[in-house]
Amino acid sequence: MKQSSTRAVLVEVAIHFVLLVAVCAALYPILWVVSLALAPSGAPDARALPIPDSISFHSFASVLFRQNSSGTWVFAVQLFNSVVISLATSFVAVAIATPASYALARFRFVGSKAGTSLLLFTQMFPGVAASVPLYLLLDSLHLLDTRSGLILVYATSAVPFAIFQLRSAFEAIPREIEEAAMVDGATQFGAFLRVALPAARPALAVTGLFAFMTAWNEFILAATFLSREEMFTVPLLLNSYVSEYSAAWGNFAAGAILVSIPVCVLFYALQRQLAGGLTSGSVKG
Repeated sequence: MKQSSTRAVLVEVAIHFVLLVAVCAALYPILWVVSLALAPSGAPDARALPIPDSISFHSFASVLFRQNSSGTWVFAVQLFNSVVISLATSFVAVAIATPASYALARFRFVGSKAGTSLLLFTQMFPGVAASVPLYLLLDSLHLLDTRSGLILVYATSAVPFAIFQLRSAFEAIPREIEEAAMVDGATQFGAFLRVALPAARPALAVTGLFAFMTAWNEFILAATFLSREEMFTVPLLLNSYVSEYSAAWGNFAAGAILVSIPVCVLFYALQRQLAGGLTSGSVKG
C-alpha cells in the first residue's frame, strides 16, 4: 500500500515537472520579446536569460507616437484599420455561416453533401494561392487599397471554416428541443432564432474570435492589396521596422506587444465561451 502511494506521488511530481518545462519553453520567446521592448539599446543580447540591466520605454513611445511626413498619427490609423477590418470580417463570416451551417445541419436537400465537400476542398489551398485572381477582381471593382476590399478577401476564406465549425455545433443540439418549440406554436425560423441560436452561442463566439484573429494576424494578402501607408494594418506596421539592411528590433518587439493586447482582451472577455465552443459538436446527445 505504501509502495503504491509513493509511486503515485512520483508520477504526479513527474507530470508537474513536464508541465513546468513545457510552460517555460512556451514563455521563453515571450521573455525575449519583452526584454527587447524594454532594453534601452533595443538590440538582442547574447545571453541565456534575456533580462535587461535597465528598463526603458523608448521603444513603446517610438511606436505609439510615430508620425509620418504629413503629421499623421501612424499607429492610431493602422490600429483603427486592423480593428475595423477584423471586426467586419468576423461579423460577415458569422452572419453568412450561421444560417448556412444550420441549413446543412438540419435539412437534407439536393447538393448538400456535394456543397459540404466543395467547402472542405476550398480549405485545402492557402489564401495566397488565390492572390492573383483576387488582385484582378479587386482591381476591376476599384477596391484595391481599401478596407472594404480586404474585408471581402478575408471573409471569403473565413466563411468556409465558420460553416464547418457551426455545422458541428448545430448538429450537437438535439432536434427534440426545436420540435418541442414548434409543437408549442413556433415556426422553424422561430425555433432557430429562440432555441438553436442561443444554444450555439459558445460556438458563435469562438468562430467569431477565430475569424477575428485570422484577419488580425494576416500579412501576405494585406501586403499584396495595400500600398498606401494610411491603409496599412498592424502586421504591415511591424514589418516596416525590419528591412533588408537594418532592423529596429526594439520597436518591432514593442509593436508586437502592443498589437497583441486587443486579442488578449478578446480572449479574456470570451473565456467563459471558449471551453464550450471549442468542444461543441464533439459529443452528440
